[in-house]
This record gives sequence, C-alpha cells and structure tokens, in this order.
Amino acid sequence: MTEQTKQTVPIDPEDARGPLAVGRTVTFSKTVGETDVYLFAGISGDLGPNHVNEEYMKRGRYGRRIAHGVLSVAFMSTCSTKLIELTGDKPMVSYGYDRIRFLGPVFIGDTLTVEYTVAERDDDAGRVTSDVRVVNQHGDLVTIATHILRAV
Repeated sequence: MTEQTKQTVPIDPEDARGPLAVGRTVTFSKTVGETDVYLFAGISGDLGPNHVNEEYMKRGRYGRRIAHGVLSVAFMSTCSTKLIELTGDKPMVSYGYDRIRFLGPVFIGDTLTVEYTVAERDDDAGRVTSDVRVVNQHGDLVTIATHILRAV
C-alpha cells in the first residue's frame, strides 16, 4: 500500500448541514425488465435457472423467475452516486456494503424504489455511513444494507 492510499481525507464539516447531513435521503426508482435481468446475467456470468429459466422456476414456490438480488444492490449504487453529485462531485468512493439482506423476491416487472439515508458521519475519517432500503411497488421490503462512502 502506498503512502497516498493510506492517507485519510476528511469531510468538510460544512457538509454536515448540507448534502451529507445525517438524515439526508435520496431515492431512485426503476421497473425491472427482462432486458435488465439478461444483461445483468451476461455481465455477471450468473445464468442460474432461477433468473433465466421460466419453466424451472414454475416448479418452485415463486412460480416464476426472479431477478438477481445483487441487481438491487446495483440500484443502491445509483443513490450513492446521486448523493455524491449533491456535494458538487467531491471525490468519494464506495468503501463497501455491510449487512446486505435479500428479504423478498424481485420479479420481472416489479418497480423498485431505493431509499438511501445518511445515518452516520465521521468527518475526521472522511466516512459517511448510510442505511439503504429497497421496496417494491407493493411497499414490501425486498433488500436492506448499510453502505459506506469514503472521501478520497
């Protein structure tokens, strides 16, 4: 690890009342389409039958194909990007997702809404932690996680 990568970049305390304020929420909504599932399968290499084989899934409890759980995590990334844009594009990167849980199925045709809320700040460490919830069009919670952004 180089000296440059070890450095901590603090967050401007002025952001505590602005775009990175605790409680700030950004959202993103998208209907999951057939194309989303197939493109994600191709990019990730996950061509599991639960995502691409309707007949296979008819035999299971869901009765139809489900989208990749990680696709909802990708939508979470959209919200972190929106939050960074609110700062005036200050250099920040994802430091990871913790406690990801897939609580319910996401079907092709479901409309997901991601709610991304700043929960904690550590200005000296240059870190912002957010709680992330993904709900479907029925208000069912399908995915949750904690996300860490880090100033660079």
